Amino acid sequence: MKKLMMILAGAALLATSAPAFAGVEVSFSKVDEELFDKDYKVVFVNGAKVEFAKNGEWKDVECKYGEVPAAIVPQQIRDYVTKNYPKNKIVAIDRDRRDYEVELDNGLDLKFDLKFRLIDIDN
Repeated sequence: MKKLMMILAGAALLATSAPAFAGVEVSFSKVDEELFDKDYKVVFVNGAKVEFAKNGEWKDVECKYGEVPAAIVPQQIRDYVTKNYPKNKIVAIDRDRRDYEVELDNGLDLKFDLKFRLIDIDN
């Protein structure tokens, strides 16, 4: 019963915070409780993983066998990747209070500040 409740909670989070994953079958979901924080993780049958903060906003999206849905990636970041890496796709994105980090399918990591300016490139 507890597992079912976590899956339903994960599905509710998806519907409001990551509508790009609505309709994708959930493999499992779990709640990570730390001392002062609580995260929610949802794994889909297609291999995609989404981590949510306690406020319901996504923190981390990883698409093991595909591309991060365009609706999740801020437009300015999509534009930068399309212009500078037209043959590559975004396979992961992470955001926190300071920046966004994007991983491309060629292994390149791009870091953007909160105003979507590129601040670092890492192989």
